[in-house]
Amino acid sequence: MEHVELAAADLLLRPWRDEDAPAVRDALRDEAIAQWNPQGGGPIDDEVALLWIRRRADWSSGSHASMAVTSAADGKLLGSVSLHGIHDGDGSIGYWTVAAARGRGVAVRAVVRLTEWAFADLRLHRVELCHAVANPASCRVADRAGFPAEGTLRESYQYGDGRRYDEHLHARLATDRQITR
Repeated sequence: MEHVELAAADLLLRPWRDEDAPAVRDALRDEAIAQWNPQGGGPIDDEVALLWIRRRADWSSGSHASMAVTSAADGKLLGSVSLHGIHDGDGSIGYWTVAAARGRGVAVRAVVRLTEWAFADLRLHRVELCHAVANPASCRVADRAGFPAEGTLRESYQYGDGRRYDEHLHARLATDRQITR
């Protein structure tokens, strides 16, 4: 899969770069990001951040596409959005935003844009979005990005605090109506 850059209003979704490591290090240390996007335990230092970036920048398997969400105006890192588990026309989407970007619709715009690309360019039919029931902000992102709720997955994922949480399952189909931004 070839790297792409995607514009979304005031955002640019682009492939990860090594120079993003300091901002990623700081983001992964944020308690809210660490809780809902666990990285496996150990301390987040420059080396861990660089390895995180390089794994996400390697799209060669075709099973994922991970992008930095940046300000189109100044290039500042605002978050992350990724398609993963791409297989047989299906995929899953995940995201986080830095504290300064929360509450501004950044995650919604990034999720909508990456989903549009997944349907149009990757020809996916279904994109799922799961989040912990205990994370209502993520539920709002799913709803606003046009991902209808489909059900609850009981104790389906172990999050950053080591506990297993129920998750809401949301999904969009390529045949669903287009989301206007």
